[in-house]
Amino acid sequence: MRIGGLAPFSLTDFPGKVAAVIFTQGCNFRCPFCHNGRLIPKTSNEPEQKSASEVFKWLEDRRGKLDGVVLSGGEPTLQNRLLPFAARLKQLGYAVKLDTNGSRPRVIREMVDARLLDFIAMDIKAPWERYDRLAGIPINVDALAESIDLIAQSGIEHEFRTTTVWPMLSEEDIDRLERLVPPGSPHRLQPFQPEHALASWLRRDEAHQTIQEDASASKGKGPHFNKHASHSR
Repeated sequence: MRIGGLAPFSLTDFPGKVAAVIFTQGCNFRCPFCHNGRLIPKTSNEPEQKSASEVFKWLEDRRGKLDGVVLSGGEPTLQNRLLPFAARLKQLGYAVKLDTNGSRPRVIREMVDARLLDFIAMDIKAPWERYDRLAGIPINVDALAESIDLIAQSGIEHEFRTTTVWPMLSEEDIDRLERLVPPGSPHRLQPFQPEHALASWLRRDEAHQTIQEDASASKGKGPHFNKHASHSR
């Protein structure tokens, strides 16, 4: 496991749980709006890097104080040791949440079948025809559709999330992508945080972002926002 960082305490990243958030190193997307760009490369020399043994020792000492652990990133499903890592978290008594971009449905299925997950959150970044632009690379949308169906039918608590990058998405785009969400599955809009965006032009577009959010709120979408404390994927 390549671990790029650890948030020791969160009340917002795992619904109903007091949780730590583990950020895995490496992502297969290049979303222009990502504000955790340091987690995109497969390796990093930054001081936030931790070994799995260090993380497990830290979590052992916090049993009874934390309820769960979020596996976030980066993209956790790229990690070769993700399943045994999650199994160890379960052995320690922690509920486990997976944050994923949905690009590797086989890994998600393996974790579901092994009963390693208590919550899954998947990003739906755009309507299919605009996904390449929002993800920053060509995307196999069939894999994403497979993950959506798998998660919705898993019987595991879950949600689908969309970051409202108004400089790159329109309200019509939001309406179209909402049709990708299976009936009965929660879909949450979360606000774009431009100040640390991977693409510099999005950081410069901060004023435009504020205008667009105000316009969206006036049309009834704003109150649905629920800001994540740690990152926008």
